[in-house]
Amino acid sequence: MSAHLGPVIDLPGVEGAVLSGEDGLSLESYGHYTELLAAELIAIRSVFERLSRPAGLGGVTRLAITAETLDIVAVTAGPYLAAVAMTRGVDTRAAQQALARMALGLTLPGVANAR
Repeated sequence: MSAHLGPVIDLPGVEGAVLSGEDGLSLESYGHYTELLAAELIAIRSVFERLSRPAGLGGVTRLAITAETLDIVAVTAGPYLAAVAMTRGVDTRAAQQALARMALGLTLPGVANAR
């Protein structure tokens, strides 16, 4: 089982999950869409940060995207981004909470690396 993604893998409706570094490469992954999620969500995060920081809004900490067949939720923790792709229409609250707990663990002192 994945060291960090374990809490989200078994949630209802999860089709894929990924933990990536700031370079967009997957550090851990599960299921479908993982390479696409890792690379594209880092790019989206970068766009939103270029918009929000100059406006004094701070960094991006959570992204949510709804597509025709998927709901995607992602949280950031320093250079890391953890995301889950879920079947559209499934309640994403449990995934959001699990990702937030994971992000907290990744940013605690002494956590030198996500692997």
